[in-house]
This record gives sequence, C-alpha cells and structure tokens, in this order.
Amino acid sequence: MEKTATAYKEKLKELSFLPLICSCFYPQRRSSISCDFEDMEVKPINTRVTGQAFEVILKSPSPVSDAVHSLPSPPKKRDVSLEDIQKKLEAAEDRRKSQEAEALRSLQEKRDRERDVLLKAMEENSSFSKVTEEKRLNKSIPQHSEERIDLKVTHGGSSSTERSGL
Repeated sequence: MEKTATAYKEKLKELSFLPLICSCFYPQRRSSISCDFEDMEVKPINTRVTGQAFEVILKSPSPVSDAVHSLPSPPKKRDVSLEDIQKKLEAAEDRRKSQEAEALRSLQEKRDRERDVLLKAMEENSSFSKVTEEKRLNKSIPQHSEERIDLKVTHGGSSSTERSGL
C-alpha cells in the first residue's frame, strides 16, 4: 500500500499544474512554481495551507488574430428627410388598408359559405318534408280506399252517390 502511495505522489509531482490547483494532493510548498502555456503564463502569488493565489498572465495576441477578432464598425446613420418619413408613413397606411381589406374579404367569404350551407339545409329540409308527406299520403290513400270498400260491403253495397241517383 505504501508503495502505491509513493508512486502516486511521484506521479503527482510530474504533473506540474495539478498541485497548483489542489494543495491537498501535494502538501509541500514550492516557492517558484511557474507554468507556461501557449497563450498564458501562470505564477503563484501566495501559497498557504488554506489555499493558493495565482497570477495568470495572458500573452499579447498575434497580428493575425487581431484581424479575425476585430469588429466591423457600425453603419453610418444617414439623415432622414421629411419626404422619407412621409413615404414610410404612406406605405404603412397602404399595408394597414390592404390587411383590413383582406380581413373583410375573408369575413365576407365566410358569411357566403354560411349562407350557402343554410340555404342547402333549408332546401334539404323542405324536400324531406315533401317526400315524407307524399309517402304518408300514398300510404293513407290505399287505406281509405280499403275502408270505402269495407263500408260498401257492410252497408249493403250502395254508396251515397248511388242513392241519390247519379
């Protein structure tokens, strides 16, 4: 177990940046710890048992990166004339009127469709009523004729027209 711990400590000593981050892994103090990276340098300022402080020094950017990171200048404001404002207002008024006209047109089309549906429903209802009435009449006519025949048979075979002599 002790061998493993020693090997682990040696490995941590090889890693230069890890002891700077966490002093619990590497409790020994080092006075001049300095790490160099491509675009920054890390120097310890204050090292204590409770914590550490670092100074991060960024290297100056290369001229190539300046061109990449430069922001374009904002577009210059041009003077707005009264004529331009009036044209924009007229265009806005035209758009508003066309939107209103489109809304009215769609409402009118919707009302026309509703009216057509109502007319069709009324026509179907009236035709259904006519067909139903005709069926009822067609059923009742044979019943009445049968009743007449039955009446003729039960009353002696003479009807009122025969009695009057016509």
